[in-house]
Amino acid sequence: QVQLVESGGGLVQAGESLRLSCAASGSIPGIYTMNWYRQAPGKQRELVASITSGGSTRIADSVKDRFTISRDIAKNAVSLQMNNLKPDDTAVYLCNLDQWIGVRTVYWGRGTQVNVSS
Repeated sequence: QVQLVESGGGLVQAGESLRLSCAASGSIPGIYTMNWYRQAPGKQRELVASITSGGSTRIADSVKDRFTISRDIAKNAVSLQMNNLKPDDTAVYLCNLDQWIGVRTVYWGRGTQVNVSS
């Protein structure tokens, strides 16, 4: 069982930056993808960024050139660097682990709130 804990959310003004972190309890064996989703009120959950166990990354077009995803294997952590934040980025940001060790298992963190004021 893997537990994911997000941190780093908060209230910022438009144009500012935040760095979100997602810490996993213990090492993560197998093949996996770690994802950052966001959920804004009244909107569908959106996949923002992904990083695979092989190190490949993908960023949603809506945040490209502003957001980057990275990982610290030694700390079992994934980060989301968010620059030039906009009010539309306001949402709960959730960390997700999609793991394959013979069977597929998906884990979710509880999320961290990001509020961007204009």
